[in-house]
Amino acid sequence: MDKISLARETKEILKSQGITLNRRLGQNYLIDDFKRKKILGFADLSPEDTVLEIGPGIGTLTIPLSFKTHKVVAIEQDPVIARVLEKRLEELGRYNVEIITGDALKIDFPPFNKVVSNLPYQISSPITFKLLEHDFNQGILMYQKEFAERMNAPVGTKHYSRLSVMLHFKARVELLDNVSPQSFIPPPRVDSTVVRLVPKKDKEIDNFFTQVCRALFQHRRKKAAKSLLESFHEIGDLDKKEARLIIQKLDPDLKEERVFKLTPQQILDISNNLKHLLNH
Repeated sequence: MDKISLARETKEILKSQGITLNRRLGQNYLIDDFKRKKILGFADLSPEDTVLEIGPGIGTLTIPLSFKTHKVVAIEQDPVIARVLEKRLEELGRYNVEIITGDALKIDFPPFNKVVSNLPYQISSPITFKLLEHDFNQGILMYQKEFAERMNAPVGTKHYSRLSVMLHFKARVELLDNVSPQSFIPPPRVDSTVVRLVPKKDKEIDNFFTQVCRALFQHRRKKAAKSLLESFHEIGDLDKKEARLIIQKLDPDLKEERVFKLTPQQILDISNNLKHLLNH
């Protein structure tokens, strides 16, 4: 199926069902078959795979996934779209797809070993961290390009962020391919990037570390000590005077460095030191 026929097929299905896509809900459907084939190829699919798909829409990825794998679990928030997908699968005789209608952020995921999704961009961060609470081999996921660049941004660069630090410990991130707005209907206002996400199992980070990261990166260009002092409410209930006394006890080399120049390991060291000082 070439790009034109996939685009036409998508438009005809939407028109016949009286469906108007809502860009605010992340309903941007892929209509570029070349990019679709690349995404499926990146996933390295096998007949033993159980694939999770979040936001399947009318089945642009779901249908080919169903032919290449043991099972697909598709979570679709829009009940009207879910019924269209169900009907398409029935017409094709594809009975290895489980459609779950609901909010992917609130649903318990059944077991899966791969995830392949054109994600709704407004839930990119929470859905990524929810996925990483599960044991799976790899994910091939579409994100807004700027978000993808923050996922594995090097220390000291403009995209280096709390997201970069958190994911450093939780996953290996590889940016695979850029996708232009013209590859979707309706076209999003931003470029997109396909990302490979491979969970890391070697190091656990806790909620305290998450709080420290949040406090630090609220003022990423300030020195760590000043950033922590201004945002200590993210970490504990101490007043400014008590917080200042705690922060003064941190490693001088670390607390005097600007936040965006701290490596993930240095931020973990700050977190562990604070936890000890606060007796957490």
